Amino acid sequence: MFPRLLTLLTPLLLAACATAPAPVVEQAAVEPPEQEEVVVPERALPAQSVYPLLLAEFALRRREYGVALNQYMSQAPELRDAGVSAHTTHLAQFMRREPESLEAALLWVELEPENVEANNTVATLLVRRGKTIEAVPYVAAVARAGGDAKFPILLSGFRRLSPKQQSALVGRINELAVEFPDNSALLLTQALVHEELGQPEQAMDKLDQLFAIDPYQQQAMLLEAKLLLAKGDRKPFRRIEDALEANPEDNRLRLQYARLLTQDDIDAARTQFEILSESSPRDSDLLYSLAIINREMGDNAAARNYLQQLIELGERADDAYYYLGRIEEEDGNPTRAMEYYARVGPGRDYLSANGRIGRILIEQGQLPQSQSHFASLRAANPDDREQLYAIESELLSTAGHLDNSLALLNLGLAEFPDSSTLRYSRSMVGEQQDDLALMESDLRYILEREPDNATALNALGYTLANRTTRYDEAYELIKQALALQPEEPAILDSMGWVLYRRGDYEEALIFLNRAFERFPDPEVAAHLGEVLWISGDTKAALAIWRAALDDDPEHKILLSTLERLGVTALQDTP
Repeated sequence: MFPRLLTLLTPLLLAACATAPAPVVEQAAVEPPEQEEVVVPERALPAQSVYPLLLAEFALRRREYGVALNQYMSQAPELRDAGVSAHTTHLAQFMRREPESLEAALLWVELEPENVEANNTVATLLVRRGKTIEAVPYVAAVARAGGDAKFPILLSGFRRLSPKQQSALVGRINELAVEFPDNSALLLTQALVHEELGQPEQAMDKLDQLFAIDPYQQQAMLLEAKLLLAKGDRKPFRRIEDALEANPEDNRLRLQYARLLTQDDIDAARTQFEILSESSPRDSDLLYSLAIINREMGDNAAARNYLQQLIELGERADDAYYYLGRIEEEDGNPTRAMEYYARVGPGRDYLSANGRIGRILIEQGQLPQSQSHFASLRAANPDDREQLYAIESELLSTAGHLDNSLALLNLGLAEFPDSSTLRYSRSMVGEQQDDLALMESDLRYILEREPDNATALNALGYTLANRTTRYDEAYELIKQALALQPEEPAILDSMGWVLYRRGDYEEALIFLNRAFERFPDPEVAAHLGEVLWISGDTKAALAIWRAALDDDPEHKILLSTLERLGVTALQDTP
């Protein structure tokens, strides 16, 4: 590494350290970041830089990358050499040290303003740090230098920007579009901006301009299909299909096409995944996708086959065992399902699999065995103890074992007294047992520590509106929750319900209709129907209740609402 650098440094070092023993240099078995040659200008090196640079070189050979990076970071601004700055950037990136990568890359750009890689690196690092607008000049520099400017990266995190920042960024993008009118990446970026802002027609206009330049630009084709799908177009994938007909080996596009199809035509999606799997029969992600699709379509035999292939390959085995368990449950084989769930190892599905084991045991009347199962899990998984208390208590309360659930939550809170999860669970059990004092105490405890906890605010407000006459207090709590999550259906439902309880039927219907549009749940249907019924619109109320009962004939809240209102037959009144 760096032969020219060493050629310059070695005589100086020998002169300075003539009596020092020669260092023992061990050749690294595995090469670090790409070992490019650093071109140092034909000039004398500052004396104070000689030893640090040699130290960095020897540290790299010993794979002591931290030592090497520290030396290069200190020397790069002293030497102000593009080659050294580039190498420092690469080393920092190899070590995933983004602050040092950005510092080194900024110096690199300063020394070589038209270097495409340097500008791309700075732009990418700035975007990752949320400094999107600051990244714009560097992406533009890449385009001016004739490089492949990744303009779409400027939209990373667009939704997290304030409206003012979004407007500033869009303005900069539009300015660049004037400078680079035929840049397909910039046209795509403009189309993506319009899509983000809910302007599909303008987005399609930009895509049309892009397709005139590059008819089969992949990301543009996918965006077009997404927009056409939302529009209800009868053939949203025609351009993608044409591209695949012209290039059937383009598996990257076919994979994206298959994923889009899962939103529109699950059978067609399966066909595309099968084509992909034929060309890559050992691709675990494709096998997993085929398993899930076939299960979704009700073809459990095919799903089992793909899941067994994953197990045989030793790939995604935990996923395979989990879904084999789900299939056996659906097919009425609970014992076999538990055998599969027990094979799921620590990871994403571990807690869910064990929760399903507990649920099966409870449903089979084996409550002690379920309790023993969870006790063993908590002993074996100390980091998951709190979550396991919550999972078991939920299973117990759902099955009607409220006393057992409460006792378990008391045990969990003795161990985790500040757990919002366990406090909330206990508050819900308290409400079910008509212990409103316990319910309110636990929710107040949460809100003292988390005043912006919208879930707790809504739960307390709704319960006060539903179970007491403290309507004004309930309204204020729900109002706070709605300010935090203005589109959450449960909170919209609560606001509609408290307004109804206060006698404001007209305003209540506004919120309940909004809640029902977003989440047509039987409980929301019960509330909306009741307000319509009391308001005199019995025909609309009956229609809503009838549809809700078709979905869930045993829904307790809906049935109790009908009983309380004296509705005995769900047929239109004259």
